[in-house]
Amino acid sequence: MTVETQAAMPATDDQGYLLDPIQWNPVVAEKIAAKENLALTEDHWVAIRFMRGYWEEHQIAPDARHVMRHLAEKLGAGRNYLFQLFPYGYVQQACKIAGMRKPRAWSTG
Repeated sequence: MTVETQAAMPATDDQGYLLDPIQWNPVVAEKIAAKENLALTEDHWVAIRFMRGYWEEHQIAPDARHVMRHLAEKLGAGRNYLFQLFPYGYVQQACKIAGMRKPRAWSTG
């Protein structure tokens, strides 16, 4: 894969969510995060890698409570840490950056 191919932004809907989560990669995540005015830290990547792994196994985005539990186990983080990492919300930022389709209905846990 060439650098140009990696740098190409996959198709998104009108709100910036990927139409095909398979086209996600870390370069895409960085580009989406930049549009969201977020600089991704290692803690962001802990959440994103978990979300991608969950999606690969189940073909759906994990519920926010699962990500919160993962952050607590891996980082000792409290419940609200997910929302500190992604201040505009789990669906609005975390799901978008992790390459998920926009969920139709959502529980934040």
